[in-house]
Amino acid sequence: MSKTIAIFGFGPGLGMGVARRFGREGFRVAVIGRKPDKAERHVSDLKAEGIAAAAFPADVTDATQVAETVATISRTFGEIDVALHGAAGEMADRMPSTLALDVPDLSLPMALKLHSPMLVTRALAPGMIERGTGALLFSSGSSPNVVLPYLSNFGVALAAQRGYLLQLAEELRGTGVYVGVLNIGVLIGNSQAERIVDEHPELVPAGVSIPRMTNDELGDRYWEMYVRGDRTEVEVGFDE
Repeated sequence: MSKTIAIFGFGPGLGMGVARRFGREGFRVAVIGRKPDKAERHVSDLKAEGIAAAAFPADVTDATQVAETVATISRTFGEIDVALHGAAGEMADRMPSTLALDVPDLSLPMALKLHSPMLVTRALAPGMIERGTGALLFSSGSSPNVVLPYLSNFGVALAAQRGYLLQLAEELRGTGVYVGVLNIGVLIGNSQAERIVDEHPELVPAGVSIPRMTNDELGDRYWEMYVRGDRTEVEVGFDE
């Protein structure tokens, strides 16, 4: 029987790369994004490659919508075997100074990178634990590994996410449910971030060099994490 991967915060970069990789392995892909038209375009692209996919538009920071979407996916495709939380903010949402950081500046980053992963986990983990199998995959960035004050508010949120996920992985150890986070220190091919940086290179501080990687390569990394299931944290783009 085919398995299902649900990708929360689906985008043309990371989301598409992971969807292609898992789709080639026979997974059905649930495309979850805030904008219905974009979600449908992603589904069309996947179907053109022979991958079974369907769109489930939702705001992944809204608890009710996350719970309802999980239930709808389960009715459509069956139980979710793997979930990827890849939602990320836009370049314009980043605060370029830690000294200037104020409490309201953390609202969106915390909603996207801490609260939303918690909502997805709470919606999926109980069923996975009961079945004794499943994988919860997450995306992070450079900030937990490299001090980057120009990403100050997201750096704080990603540090909080890391603490939550490490604790979650420890608590789920031995249940059959794998928790894995990929710390991504690259610009992702075909992503909105790559496009914006190419159009506005001044957004990256002088002297900061960001390596690049295709979204298909990152899809391979997540597939390897899922198959091995033995490392909570994996890094890409830091010392490579």
